[in-house]
Amino acid sequence: MRLTPSGSQTVGPFFRIGLEHLCAQDSHSRVDDNAEKLTICGRVLDGEGIPVPDAVLEIWHADAEGHYSVEADKSGFAYCFARAATDENGNFSFSVARPVALASSADRKQAPHLAVLIFARGLLRQLMTRMYFPDEPANGSDPVLQLIPEERRFTLIARKNAQQPCVLDWDVVLQGRNETVFFLW
Repeated sequence: MRLTPSGSQTVGPFFRIGLEHLCAQDSHSRVDDNAEKLTICGRVLDGEGIPVPDAVLEIWHADAEGHYSVEADKSGFAYCFARAATDENGNFSFSVARPVALASSADRKQAPHLAVLIFARGLLRQLMTRMYFPDEPANGSDPVLQLIPEERRFTLIARKNAQQPCVLDWDVVLQGRNETVFFLW
C-alpha cells in the first residue's frame, strides 16, 4: 500500500529541522556602514496568546536606493534579506539596516517598511505582512498603510524600546484579538 499525503494536511512542525543555525544566533541582513542599524525583537503568538515555538520569519526590505533586490553577493547572501526563527518561548530577533522610502507604481513613495513572511505549523501557506517604523512621517501617506482601518494599523507599526534606542519591539499575532494584519498575494 502506498501512502500519499493529501493536500488538506498541514505543514510542520518541521521548521527547526535543517534550520538550527537560525536558532543559534540572531539573524541579520547585510548593513551598510552609513545605514542606521536596528534590531527588531518580538514574539509570534497564536490566537490564544500562546507563543509559537517553531515559526520562521523571512524579512525583505528595500536597499539604500529604495529598491527590493534579490541579487546575492559572492557568498550567496541576499543583501536585503534575513530570516529569524522563534525560540521555545516564541521570541525572535533580527537586525536590519533601516530601509528608505520606496517608490510605488503610482509614483507615490511608500513609507520605509519590512516585508515579512511568516511560516508556522498549521499554515498551508505562509502569511505575508509588513512592519512599519514608529514616528515615521511617511506612514501618514503610505498607500498600503492607508488601506488598513486606522484602529488596526497598530499591528503593523513597531514600538520603540524604552531601554534600548536601536531596538524596536513588534509582535506577530496569528489570529484573534489584536491579530496582525495580513495581506493576500
